[in-house]
Amino acid sequence: MTSPPREQRSLFGEILDWMLAPLLLLWPMSVALTWLVAQNIANRPYDRALGETARVLAQQVLPPAQDAPARLRFQLSTPAADLLRADEADEVYYQVLGTRGEFVSGDRDIPVPPEDEKPVVGEIRFRDEFVHGEPVRVAYLWLDGPPVAQATASRDAAARPLVQVAETLGKRSKLATEIIKGVILPQFVILPIAVLLVWLALARGISPLNELQQRIRARAADDLSPIDEREAPEEVAPLVRGINDLLGRLDRSISTQKRFLADAAHQMKTPLAGLRMQAELAQREIEAGTADPHHLAASLQQIARSSQRAARMVNQLLAMARTEDASQRLQLEPLCLASLATETVRDFVPRAMDKRIDLGYEGPDPGSAMVMGQPILLRELLGNLVDNALQYTPAGGTVTVRVVSDPFGQVVVLQVEDSGPGIPPAERDLVFQPFYRALGTNVDGSGLGLAIVSEIARRHGAELTLEDARGPGTNAPAGAGAHDGGPGARFTLRFAALVQHADSSPPPAGDTHEVHP
Repeated sequence: MTSPPREQRSLFGEILDWMLAPLLLLWPMSVALTWLVAQNIANRPYDRALGETARVLAQQVLPPAQDAPARLRFQLSTPAADLLRADEADEVYYQVLGTRGEFVSGDRDIPVPPEDEKPVVGEIRFRDEFVHGEPVRVAYLWLDGPPVAQATASRDAAARPLVQVAETLGKRSKLATEIIKGVILPQFVILPIAVLLVWLALARGISPLNELQQRIRARAADDLSPIDEREAPEEVAPLVRGINDLLGRLDRSISTQKRFLADAAHQMKTPLAGLRMQAELAQREIEAGTADPHHLAASLQQIARSSQRAARMVNQLLAMARTEDASQRLQLEPLCLASLATETVRDFVPRAMDKRIDLGYEGPDPGSAMVMGQPILLRELLGNLVDNALQYTPAGGTVTVRVVSDPFGQVVVLQVEDSGPGIPPAERDLVFQPFYRALGTNVDGSGLGLAIVSEIARRHGAELTLEDARGPGTNAPAGAGAHDGGPGARFTLRFAALVQHADSSPPPAGDTHEVHP
């Protein structure tokens, strides 16, 4: 089951999302923190005023009268009463309790402090309570008991006079609301402006990418020159370097293809021109009525040779294109290099007999020397090596195809050796280039065979070397005799050997199988 195609992502949109999401998430948190801070700010001045009111009322507590020594007195003076009535926005309640907790004056509904709270004389404290069903802020303090009550107070350390003043929260809520409005409302204006500025800044930051895109689009189709990295942002420089590397490889590939096509067209001209010339010559003789059967036969034979050369050229061009096509994955499979070598030798035996060349095979019997490879390409490789050896070996010479197995089972060696003129050391790297032909030879060829061999070897990971078949002072191979054409050439390829299973046994050492015409 195929997965659905992945949607194309927008870099601009993704960066914008990652920048705006935290901003929009932090805004509600900012509102909540502003509310808490506003409540704290609004409480401070009103708590201070409420505490002063509690101190004023504490000063109105009088010692007990002589006729009631255990009861405190509370006399609300006119200024103190005016202070309680001065607030028009909120209700203010007060309460005075004696040393034994008895009610002295004020509002009975104000709750007392928690029992576990330790009293400290003269310290104003604050707490939140409910009076008559409304939330209030309470300021309270404990007083020193009168001398008459000291004996009782000594028995209960917590028995002290208490003064409490409670105030509703109208002014406080109004001030907190004003503070929040002063802070939050501007944010409703600032937030869209911030979003707009983020969008503009991001668009400005990505604009170099758009400029780079426009410069690339404005290029001509054949302009594969590198892009100037200095004109791109530092963060995009690795991408530009990657594009430049791709352009360089593409430029080299296109240049190679152009050169290949130009050389191929040049090489095809010769056989095609020969075909046309022989055909026109035969046609003129027939039209003139002077056609000689021997001349016609010679012209037809030349036409056949030219057509064979053209066909071989086309086949080698196709083989070269097939081996250089890196886009096609190489399908490797186990194959026997010895079997492939013997089959190739048998295919070239008739041609070797026509040229009076001793073509032979040395190596293990078919079924051993296993490697991983592509059969068609390896057959093309062997065919080109043998064909090249037969072309450059004079009549009476020898060509040997040899397969050697590594006793350690690491590699399989394939050699094609001839007794021809050899290849000078200065030209050994050049002969593997397309359309290159060694100087000083009259051999007819396209110059593609060894280039195809080199490319197939590279794609199989094989090591290819070229050396003289015989060093100076060595004896000619058996059968060369007077037809020794030079040091000869030996092409050696080393393939990675395919690991054999435990149940398969290698052929006996020294066992060879030869094929001769």
